[in-house]
Amino acid sequence: MKKLGFGCMRLPNLGTDDRIDMPQFTRMVDTFLSHGFTYFDTSYVYHGGKSEGALRQALVERHPRESFTITTKLPVVLVKERSDTLRFFNEQLERLGTDYADYYWLHALNASGYEKAVRLGVFEEVSKLKEEGRIRHLGFSFHDSAAVLERILTEHPEMEYVQLQLNYFDWDSKSVQSGACYEVAAKHRKPVIVMEPVKGGVLADVPQPIKKMFREKQPDLSDASWAIRFAASLDNVMMVLSGMSNMEQLEDNASYMEHFVPLDEEENEIIAEAVRIFDEQKEAACTDCGKCLSGCPCHIPIPDYLGMYNDHCRMKKNTNGMVYYAAFPEGTGKASECTACGKCEAVCPQKLPIPKLMKEVKTAFEWSMV
Repeated sequence: MKKLGFGCMRLPNLGTDDRIDMPQFTRMVDTFLSHGFTYFDTSYVYHGGKSEGALRQALVERHPRESFTITTKLPVVLVKERSDTLRFFNEQLERLGTDYADYYWLHALNASGYEKAVRLGVFEEVSKLKEEGRIRHLGFSFHDSAAVLERILTEHPEMEYVQLQLNYFDWDSKSVQSGACYEVAAKHRKPVIVMEPVKGGVLADVPQPIKKMFREKQPDLSDASWAIRFAASLDNVMMVLSGMSNMEQLEDNASYMEHFVPLDEEENEIIAEAVRIFDEQKEAACTDCGKCLSGCPCHIPIPDYLGMYNDHCRMKKNTNGMVYYAAFPEGTGKASECTACGKCEAVCPQKLPIPKLMKEVKTAFEWSMV
């Protein structure tokens, strides 16, 4: 199986109200298949619930069932009682126009979502569906720490795959923990499906010094190609998803993924230099020494929040950090709880204006939590 998957969460649309441009999407599906790619990824909630139906029209009703594979996902956040798992699954198969799912994930698990899934018997319900042959393979997509991933895979080894946010920018991120999560999956021998390889499109247009390095090595390849090839070059990666919105993006991806060549040693060194350049763009020069933590009366994980805030600023205000900010365990102080007591500032070796920075963290990550 070729390693490029069609992520159906950013489909071509007609305006801003999630009306999918079906003629263009249909042409994209046909072109994708013509290049030998077969993997499509959707979910119950993408495009306001319209993605699965669009995939039925463009793909399922027009091509032999054995010529493609579909992944869709259970919206764990919407599950309220045990019977909901089967109800959602049946509705999803009806939307897709198929009688089985090749791959079925529990969508966007974090610590609280996992506990909810355990409490409501979700793992048992999807395992029954697999035994009945209505699901071919089980897994979950994930947004939390490596420690939480370790717990899930240890307690539920029946999960066959893990879908992770993985890209070269987030590899050492304290919030996303791409690299650490990848190592946990590899340790448990679970193949990885990569989401957000281009970090929501941000790595498709990198700063000029990085762009210059990329062009000198590979004049004909796009910025996005470096991010997708980085993910696809990892040994334990089965598939890299790309949320393609137009034919130009699809053709660009196909140009280097149809006959995929992994990154060579020099290209990996260029990626490392790109990360270093990004790292120089920090808003807050926190060194993660942790001296600010012991005196904080509100139990705010200051270095973690500053690391997330730096990522947020460097990535042109990419808002995915809100997912990880919201995933901190109950009892963890939020930035908005800072009392500006000054104890952290007094011990910070970098003399950072931490209370002021906490206000900026609040603005960046808490506006959607109201």
